Amino acid sequence: MTAAHSPARRSRLYTVVGVLLTAVMLFPVYWMLNVSLTPQQDMRKSPPDLLPLHPTFEGYRAVLNDQMPYLGTSLLIGLGTVALTLVLAAPAGFALAKLRPRGGGLLGLVLLVAQMIPGIVMAMGFYGIFLDLGLLNSWWGLIIADSTIAVPFGVMIFTAFMSGIPGELIAASRIDGAGTFRTFWSIVLPVSRNALVTVSLFSFLWAWSDFVFANTLDGGGDWRPITLGIYHYIGNNNQEWNAIMATAVVASLPAAVLLVLAQRYVAAGVTAGAVKD
Repeated sequence: MTAAHSPARRSRLYTVVGVLLTAVMLFPVYWMLNVSLTPQQDMRKSPPDLLPLHPTFEGYRAVLNDQMPYLGTSLLIGLGTVALTLVLAAPAGFALAKLRPRGGGLLGLVLLVAQMIPGIVMAMGFYGIFLDLGLLNSWWGLIIADSTIAVPFGVMIFTAFMSGIPGELIAASRIDGAGTFRTFWSIVLPVSRNALVTVSLFSFLWAWSDFVFANTLDGGGDWRPITLGIYHYIGNNNQEWNAIMATAVVASLPAAVLLVLAQRYVAAGVTAGAVKD
């Protein structure tokens, strides 16, 4: 009987441990929500309230009044980064997976190394280039910068996924008279939906949450993203913490919704190519 009940006990133990670890990881999110509802005069209360006993929505009113332009800029930069990443990464992934160009292995190594370069190093390099080209303080400059992080990742995901597409499918399209571009557009892309969603999601999240590029390349422009808009509430002698946390909550909602909606596509996309038949 002990042996029979042992797997059930282990299962319950794993469940309890999983719930506790999840609660620990999600506690900062809860505290962010709690502070966003806390009145300004209660911010320095000791000990702090674990629950918003006297909630206020002043922080969220401030977000609606002050932060909408920053949110719109972040949305524009995020969607632009997704579009540019897909335009560059999908054809490159197809070429590496199916056309096997000379030097493809070396290119894959270069893309892997590109993922290891610290963001601040890339930001300083971009600053010098953008200064010469007049691209500082522009939203499309940030799209280009953010895409340099998303494109290498996208190429690797597309290469892994498209390598699993049966060669017979490509050969059949060529027998029917389709050229390389037509095969890519009409055959390969439709069956690469999981990879498309995965690359799009991560590209958008990187651009949406970027701070290093935004602070370096667009610190004083009119097109500042939400990661810089939050500084609207931070001064030398005043920090509006409920507004800051309310902004963080609102800025987190699009990412959370996208992750929930695209979860199953992402799971399939990031594991593509891991197992070969």
